[in-house]
Amino acid sequence: MTERKPPGVSFESFVDKQIREATERGDFRNLPGFGKPLDDDSAPYDALWWVKSKLHREGTPVLPPSLALRKEAEDAREAVDRAVSEAQVRRILGEINTKIAAALLRPPAGPPLNLKPFEVETVLREWRAARAARDAEGEPGA
Repeated sequence: MTERKPPGVSFESFVDKQIREATERGDFRNLPGFGKPLDDDSAPYDALWWVKSKLHREGTPVLPPSLALRKEAEDAREAVDRAVSEAQVRRILGEINTKIAAALLRPPAGPPLNLKPFEVETVLREWRAARAARDAEGEPGA
């Protein structure tokens, strides 16, 4: 805690003295972010910047559970597109379908879920067709 400003001393000189003494003690060495560029200040002001930053540092999800599950379903669909075997496609869809089914039985907080389990056989047919098209084109990694 800093000392109180003595009467008769201008505020500016009092602050300058505090900064000089802290510098001499080494209080400003090894501060987080030292030597790094400042964040972009052209973005619009966000009154909750600190809260969002804290949540991000703590690894706390910022999306409501229903939106997080929708995002997870999108990610699962993208993972299916990159899958290398039918077994992998079935595993990916099985995991997300289990989560979707649980959410349909007990809807999570937040906006409506608007999801239904993936039709595994339909997705597999689409995956096989896309894989065959890549093979026909001679795409690497197929």
